[in-house]
Amino acid sequence: MRYIDVAGWRTRVLEVGQGRPLILMHGSGGHLEAYLRNLRALSQKFRVIAYDFPGHGYTTHAVEDLELPTYVEHLLALMDILDIDKASLDGESLGGWVAVKFAARHPERVDQIVLNTPGGTMARPEVMERIRTLSQEAADDPTPERVRRRLEWLMADPASVTDELVDLRRSVYSQPGFARSMRHILCLQDPEIRRRNLVTDEELAAVRAPTLVLWTSHDPSGPAQAGKDMAAKITGAKFRFIDNAGHWPQWEQVEAFDELMIQFLDGGLQ
Repeated sequence: MRYIDVAGWRTRVLEVGQGRPLILMHGSGGHLEAYLRNLRALSQKFRVIAYDFPGHGYTTHAVEDLELPTYVEHLLALMDILDIDKASLDGESLGGWVAVKFAARHPERVDQIVLNTPGGTMARPEVMERIRTLSQEAADDPTPERVRRRLEWLMADPASVTDELVDLRRSVYSQPGFARSMRHILCLQDPEIRRRNLVTDEELAAVRAPTLVLWTSHDPSGPAQAGKDMAAKITGAKFRFIDNAGHWPQWEQVEAFDELMIQFLDGGLQ
């Protein structure tokens, strides 16, 4: 774990393992620990890089709204600093949104993509309001109850939210200034701002890297059809479904997720 200055953001980065680079990207309001349970398996085969997005986790807090171009430019700068010419990307929620935008804009820098309950194609008012309310309440007053409520929204089984995970997120949200940063993170839940940042059909068609779209049985952001539609618009993309999981299949169904990831990245997923 270390901090690197990336495009003006003091960025928290975790690296483990050797081999082909694999970059893991968390969701909105999250942090790199979203992939904590996957590091052991993935690092046996890949050079795994997980990091906190601008405004998120322990990376520099945001003082203005964060839209997709900022995340894409930050990822490009991070790869340059880490001397990574080409990497595989795995993005959950907002991370998947960033991965698609990045792959469409910089196809030469992307090896393979896993879109893990990705955001960016839907604008459902009830979901956006729920995310905004739960996230800001937890950041404004990071009690165990509020933070747990936010995390349970992500899961199929509330028991998946461990005390350790709650404590981790409370530590992040309790930082001075984080509540303000959260307001800038949540700009993407504003209908007008979200609309101009959505993934377009043209961007999906521009993705050239082999792609796997993962959806789950209990994803609160939308139905599995949304993932199937996304996969249908990316040339050659594969779609897989993980049962008994919500928005974090990598956390709730670790073995199934890791197996799919490794099989796909090794070229063995038919």
